[in-house]
Order: sequence, then structure tokens, then C-alpha cells
Amino acid sequence: MLSIKKLNVVVGDKKILNDFNIDIKEGEIHAIMGPNGTGKSTLSKVILGNKNYEVVSGDIKFDGKSILGLATDEIARLGVFVSFQNPISIEGVVNSEFLKTAINARRENAIGLFEFVKELEGKAKELDYPEELIHRGVNVGASGGERKKNEVLQMELLEPKFIILDELDSGLDIDSLKKVCEGINNYLKNHPKTGVLIITHYPRILEYIKPQFVHMMVCGKIVKTGGYDLAFEIEKKGYSDTSIIDSGENNE
Repeated sequence: MLSIKKLNVVVGDKKILNDFNIDIKEGEIHAIMGPNGTGKSTLSKVILGNKNYEVVSGDIKFDGKSILGLATDEIARLGVFVSFQNPISIEGVVNSEFLKTAINARRENAIGLFEFVKELEGKAKELDYPEELIHRGVNVGASGGERKKNEVLQMELLEPKFIILDELDSGLDIDSLKKVCEGINNYLKNHPKTGVLIITHYPRILEYIKPQFVHMMVCGKIVKTGGYDLAFEIEKKGYSDTSIIDSGENNE
């Protein structure tokens, strides 16, 4: 579903991604863990076509076709969704209208008002997302947990084929994290072919959304790939312990 080969990315004169490789198949859940500044969040921005990052070489393919050079909205229409680490607020853009417009951008025929309201209110209730926030500006007056719930609400309504969760657990208390992850797991249960990439520092979120593959990223590249247990090995030993890398397969 997503294939990244020998991707090299720079910002100004600084190299951020260094011969980065990953392959994520339909229905697979992958997690990337790494220290601050190693390029994890840069990866999500590059996948979504952020023009502030220069791709020097390599390729990103989605469903077998290169998406390099496509605009962000074009990539989103293909079915790629990112839940951002720090969702912004947008004054003057009503959340419900924003969501309806986004849904229609991915459909050949516009969604009916009754269908939209029913879907929106039902999924908001499942997430314990306050009804009053639906009729405010996007994330205006929302807490950190409510902003993340709104991200999941968007995801459920847009029905993407591929989901990137960039530091989803950032700023969430344990109850909000459980509720958000419950919503994501329900979506994946109903859409089993969806691919997922989780970007995180810590394994806490992986206790709720369990990946089949965990990748350790250092200095802009994946240095080791393993199963679910690798996340807890990293937590125990830290990213600087070279024995983690030496003990298993790396990305090359």
C-alpha cells in the first residue's frame, strides 16, 4: 500500500531523512519509534507533500503509483489521512461544515444532509466528543484531548485507506487515550484493509493499538525492525544502546 525507497530529504542544508526505506502492506500496522529530531514527524509531512521539505532522491509510492510532486489535497483524496501531533484551531470555519466539505471532496456525489448529521452525531457520541464543539470553529476552545478526538472523528467520517498517527498520545491523559484508541480500533475492525503507520516516542499507545511491526529510527533512517516486543526493548534500553541494533535485522 505504501512503499518508500531510499528517500533522502533535506531542509535548507540539513539532511533529515537518510536513505529511508519502508514497505507497508494492506491491513498492516507499523510503528516507528525514535528520539526527538530523528525525522519521524518529517516523514509524515513528506508523505503528505509538504513543500518545505526537499526530496533529493528516492520515491514514495501509494497503491503502486508515485505520489511525489502531488499536492497535499490530491494525496488526501487518494485516501491518506494524518492525525497531527498538535491539531490547530481555525477561527471562522465551523467544524461541521469543514467535515462535510472534506467528505464531499472525496465523493462523486455529495452526501445528503440527513445522512451527514446522523453519521456525525453518532460518531461524536461514540467518542464522547462534545456536541457544542461540532458547531464551533474547528478546535476553537477545545482541550488537547478534544482536539485528538476531533482528529479521529475526521478519520471515521472520511474513511481513509491509509492512516498516519503522528504522536497521537501527545497531550492526552490515560482516559482520553483509551477513548481515542478505542475509536481507531473500531474503525480498523470495520475496515480491515486499512494500513496504519504509528509515529511515537513511547510504547504506551502501542498497548492499545498493537502493531505487527516496530521500527527503530535513528539519524533519519530505520536501523532495526522487529515485532511488538521491540517497543519495550527500546523503552528498557534506550535509543543509544547499540546492542539493540546489533541484535536484530536492520533496514538495509
